[in-house]
Amino acid sequence: MKVLRIYPSSINELHISEAADALRSGHLIIYPTDTLYAIACSALNQGAIERLCHLKGINPQKESLSIVCSDISQASEYARIDNKAFRLLKDNLPGAFTFILPAATTLPKIFKGRKTVGVRVPANAIATALANELGNPLLTTSVQPDSDGSQESVSNPDCVALNYSDKVELMIDGGDVPGVPSTIVDVTDSSSPEIIREGAGIL
Repeated sequence: MKVLRIYPSSINELHISEAADALRSGHLIIYPTDTLYAIACSALNQGAIERLCHLKGINPQKESLSIVCSDISQASEYARIDNKAFRLLKDNLPGAFTFILPAATTLPKIFKGRKTVGVRVPANAIATALANELGNPLLTTSVQPDSDGSQESVSNPDCVALNYSDKVELMIDGGDVPGVPSTIVDVTDSSSPEIIREGAGIL
């Protein structure tokens, strides 16, 4: 696994470009968000999505899938965001939230039959720069904690690299991240948003 070091306060455009190229080629990468380290692939690459789901043991027909977007504008191409939902997202993004929204038909066939998609715009410059450079969202799932469930296994780049060195092609080391999951908010009925999981984000 190749490791690229990027400081969130000073984005290395060459490294971002290299990571985006890896995603376009169907590779899986690990990168930092404002909550945990995450495994990602291009949200429009069917084969890569299947490989990511297999790696994490996700059944895409039963479990929610989330995308990381560069901004709300990019998210609106892949999720249906009405006026009330837009105001909620605008007030809280970028931030440590996953908003469950009605899925748009532009998502790949693995989403067919699924009415919703989780949308994230993390407050992490590396994550949003990746989605921006790629030109479409990243299908994302958090890294798996180790058997002890230690916070370091999802927040410390050295620990994450050790656990995934033979599982993904590339990792972006962006330093330690908070290690607290995002707050999940169901906005499928935008008139009455419902918090599904309390996490790092506070509405």
